Amino acid sequence: MSYTLIAKHESDKRTNRDGYISAMLELMKEDDKVVHIDCDLMSCINAGKLLAAYPDRTFNAGIAEQNAMAVAGGMAATGMKVFVHSFGCFASRRAFDQAYLACGYSLVPVHVIGSDPGVTAAYNGGTHMPFEDAGLYMSIPNAIVIDSCDYVQTYALTKKLAATPQLSYMRLIRKGFKTIYGDGSDFEIGKGVTLKDGKDITIIASGIMVDEALKAQEALSQKGVSVRLIDMHTWKPLDEELIIQAAKETGCIVTCENHQVGTGLGAAIAGVVAKNCPVPMEMVGVQNRFGQVGDQNFLMKEYNLCCEDIVAAAEKAMARK
Repeated sequence: MSYTLIAKHESDKRTNRDGYISAMLELMKEDDKVVHIDCDLMSCINAGKLLAAYPDRTFNAGIAEQNAMAVAGGMAATGMKVFVHSFGCFASRRAFDQAYLACGYSLVPVHVIGSDPGVTAAYNGGTHMPFEDAGLYMSIPNAIVIDSCDYVQTYALTKKLAATPQLSYMRLIRKGFKTIYGDGSDFEIGKGVTLKDGKDITIIASGIMVDEALKAQEALSQKGVSVRLIDMHTWKPLDEELIIQAAKETGCIVTCENHQVGTGLGAAIAGVVAKNCPVPMEMVGVQNRFGQVGDQNFLMKEYNLCCEDIVAAAEKAMARK
């Protein structure tokens, strides 16, 4: 695992969905077992490029997510490496039983891509705003769950997923993200990335929250606080060793996620900490609420997902040490 940290809080000229598509074009060229199934949302992630290049291995299942998941499981059972995409709300809530049985229980390589996670669904509104999608997949035995943060990480982890033999779920921010990593950065499934080292507190974030956590680290540093910052892109399997080390060495933790804290990253990390090295913890994320319509920046503030919320949580956690 090697990476270059950019972290200038700037938008990428590319969209995150193209990180997935670029990786898929390479995978489909290298391996004729790789296929893509979409649920009438090809234009949303630019999957038309896959259809044009590999029409025999790119399928549109239509607005029928449950059927798409069952088809994916069936194709994977014949030896194909199947990627299936829909909006995160449909890829999780609507098709969960089929994902669980046809893919997870059947122990086949199906890689589910759920786009527009959490507040990035924005104007698609509350019904399309998945705050529980990753939590559902985390409940499936042996499933891999990933919350990628930018183009480079999405590209790298898509390539890695193709080599895994089990069900996986990756949250895909289509647009509206900040660049964290430089081109050529590489990542390992199940291994967090320590972006900043520190001794006073550990902040663990993923997805769109990584950039907010970097801002919080900068603000806390100006106050004389030494912050250890970790990008925990893989929620399952969780990098328990890195979490335990951070808990022991910094004495308190703040988690940051664009998801319900009770079923997501915060809850998973709390389980590790409580069992191995109990320390004060605070969780920044969605607190038992439904989604709503709005601009992403408005929603970040509405659900307390901004850097100032992380700073406040950090100060609270440190006061409890």
